[in-house]
Amino acid sequence: MRRRRATPWYEEGEEPDYRFTLANERTFLAWFRTGIALMAGALAVAQFVQPHLRVLAGTALGVLLAGTGTLLCATAHRRWRTVQRAMRHARPLPLTRMLPVLAIGASFSGPGLLFLVATGS
Repeated sequence: MRRRRATPWYEEGEEPDYRFTLANERTFLAWFRTGIALMAGALAVAQFVQPHLRVLAGTALGVLLAGTGTLLCATAHRRWRTVQRAMRHARPLPLTRMLPVLAIGASFSGPGLLFLVATGS
């Protein structure tokens, strides 16, 4: 007797309107671009902050930017998949916890950048 293969998640439910699928994909790409930009900012801080400031403020800022960017990139696909699945089953779109994380990461990065600029880096 042959075992029946389970239906992959992306074939369950009904195919959503392609415009919504493409909008979901654009959102995924925007999250991913933002994550990469945050990691590039971390690299810039690590490379261009003066050595005596790098020890404290530069390192903290670089870690914050790299951590937020990595987290955003790591969760972008999961968010895309969750939204896609909800659309296929005509369920409400789920909320995300990443928006507050991104807002907090950016909020703490701002004062760090201001400090580095004010101290002459």
